[in-house]
Amino acid sequence: MPKLVVKPKQACAWDLVSLGEVMLRLDPGDQRIATTRQFRVWEGGGEYNVARGLKRSFGLETAVVTALADNPVGRLVEDLMFQGGVSQKYVRWVPFDGVGRAVRNGLNFTERGFGIRAALGCSDRGHTAISQIKPGEIDWEQIFTKDGARCFHTGGIFCALSESTPLVALEAITAAKRAGTVVSYDLNYRPSLWKSIGGKSRAQEINRSIAPHVDLMLGNEEDFTAALGFEVAGLDENHSNIDRGSFREMISRVINDFPNIAVVATTLRNAKTATVNDWGAMCYYDGCFYEAPMRENLEIHDRVGGGDSFASGLIYGFLSAKDPQWSVECGVAHGALAMTTPGDTSMATLAEVLQAMNSETTRIER
Repeated sequence: MPKLVVKPKQACAWDLVSLGEVMLRLDPGDQRIATTRQFRVWEGGGEYNVARGLKRSFGLETAVVTALADNPVGRLVEDLMFQGGVSQKYVRWVPFDGVGRAVRNGLNFTERGFGIRAALGCSDRGHTAISQIKPGEIDWEQIFTKDGARCFHTGGIFCALSESTPLVALEAITAAKRAGTVVSYDLNYRPSLWKSIGGKSRAQEINRSIAPHVDLMLGNEEDFTAALGFEVAGLDENHSNIDRGSFREMISRVINDFPNIAVVATTLRNAKTATVNDWGAMCYYDGCFYEAPMRENLEIHDRVGGGDSFASGLIYGFLSAKDPQWSVECGVAHGALAMTTPGDTSMATLAEVLQAMNSETTRIER
């Protein structure tokens, strides 16, 4: 099986570069989208969240490749990204036409859910600046060869945005591989994004064409079934009955179909209610399975971004030359902490992640 070969830090400007859409999240707090009279705003996006977590929580140098319409909403997203610390060196600004007929910025309305009421998302992201990106518009040689990146991260959300985004993703991945950069890919299946462009069959076609070029593959049970076409025995229709043996079998099938992949990692979640979940993860590397102990009855404030924070914790472990067991436990701890705060992105510090890995205490820090 292939090993994960990470370029040395001194050879690269960036520990990780991500490619994806950064949206403005409008959060009604304890209210509902359809009845609230006020929203709090955050920035977020599946691929960006990983870069932000690695920067803010783990202190690594990261950058994002994205595009924004140049209007006050885009500048608000820019301002929020400044706080996150992710470099905007590769952000493309697209002229705004005045009303958004040609280009606009993505909006994501998300309510958190509580008890028996599940979280609810409503995306408003048609004709966005990044969805219109075409092959040849980004200088990948500059990013991966001249500036240098140790890891490149993108995923299924970006690839679902338009007909051209999978082509751009593959162009970027090819350039990254040519430069010796590790390629990380989160399947991140979102039914709403694929609904009008071919559904699961199209998602599987796209993701299976990209998988042969990936070094580190991430997802949950729905991602591997819907986005790659693998079946997982022992799951109910709500994906809430976790059978670890079935997950191991599924991961083995992924490796068998795509022997180029060095790492496969999956989160394990049993959603008892919207605010109480069992939470864990499993990782396969170099012929062995590694599993983080399940955190039972984890209390959740906002579950959005938990999987992205798992990804950034796991990637941090591998970039820091930690062993796979440490890496998967770091990912689970970081994901758990991210879900204790509002917004898509993590507010946890490295010290808090290490404490959560080594102790269950919630004793006050003074």
